[in-house]
Amino acid sequence: MMLAAGFCVLFIGGGARFAIGLTLKSVVEEFGWGRSELGIAVALFQIVSAVCMYVAGRLSDRMSPRLVLGGGLAIAGVGIGLMSLMAAPWHALVLYGVVFGIGNGAASIIPVGVMVTRAFPRRTGLANAVVSSGMSVGQLVVISALAAVLVAIGWRSVFFWLGIAHLALVPLLLLAIPAPGGSRGAQATASPAGLGTRQAARTRQFWLLLGAYALCGFDDFFVTTHVVAFAQDRGLDAFLAGNLLALMGLTALVGVVASGTWSDRSGPVWPMAVSFVARLAVFALILVDQSTVSVAIFALVFGATFLVTAPLTVIFVMQSFGTKDLGALTGLIIMVHHMFGGIGAYLGAAAFDRLGGYDLVFAVMMASNVLALALTLGLRRTASR
Repeated sequence: MMLAAGFCVLFIGGGARFAIGLTLKSVVEEFGWGRSELGIAVALFQIVSAVCMYVAGRLSDRMSPRLVLGGGLAIAGVGIGLMSLMAAPWHALVLYGVVFGIGNGAASIIPVGVMVTRAFPRRTGLANAVVSSGMSVGQLVVISALAAVLVAIGWRSVFFWLGIAHLALVPLLLLAIPAPGGSRGAQATASPAGLGTRQAARTRQFWLLLGAYALCGFDDFFVTTHVVAFAQDRGLDAFLAGNLLALMGLTALVGVVASGTWSDRSGPVWPMAVSFVARLAVFALILVDQSTVSVAIFALVFGATFLVTAPLTVIFVMQSFGTKDLGALTGLIIMVHHMFGGIGAYLGAAAFDRLGGYDLVFAVMMASNVLALALTLGLRRTASR
């Protein structure tokens, strides 16, 4: 039941957070805005949701993730649903950037990962990969459905139905995850061993992790925010471009399950390193050739790497620092990942508005992956704790 509940939370959230990329071109063309006016809302969302992920991680160390997830879903549903009424750029800043950011940060991989890791002390990588695959399946199924909605009845309906889906999931979630009885939750969090957040922050491993995840987020959210608009710029219609984003969810499903299973056998470093090598290859491809075929290859290969780091975060933290502050440390790393994701999303929008294309940003992303690969290989010296 915990696996199913965690999967459903990430399924809905995994589809919803890509809705702004799906609708980006339609919205700016209707209102005559620049892409950076929505890009800054995405950047704000990344920052707000990132901070809330850290807070959600700390709360999950001290209380039932059930409450954190339920509250997050309700807030996210209100924020994303009201986006259907958007008429000015500041509406996107408040509703998507702040309200949806708070809810999506709370109902995220952090409390889900803490919940699953407590329930599955063995095969932790695979268990986290199963629930993390909810994000990729959500991207595949939800975005595919919403692409049809977008073409048939417009972008406002995309946000309306996402709001309904979030709110409908709240009672089902509360039924699926049992409330902790008595003081059991407190007892469960009093005994884990390892380093606290401040102790971990004094280690080399901590800063290598932060650096690698920051650079990973930098290109993650640049690509997912702009790939649909980029594909349309290169000649694909809105429906095909939207389904390209959805198909990235299919390749992400393969990547996330493979990385979780691989990490149970050999640790998390090599799956993460291979994902950065693949990204280097496709960024090089798209700089050389931007034909329809190359755009599709770029999107699908990048999609296979997109969620690879999601189930690995908790494994890195457990191996490096133990489980004492599992939620807080995981949340802190993902917070940095998402903050840099906001920078990447905004950088892409600003570059397009100024230069009329994304080539400069593709070159920057390629360079960032070289550094990310070097930092990841530095993590091989993980000390057993």
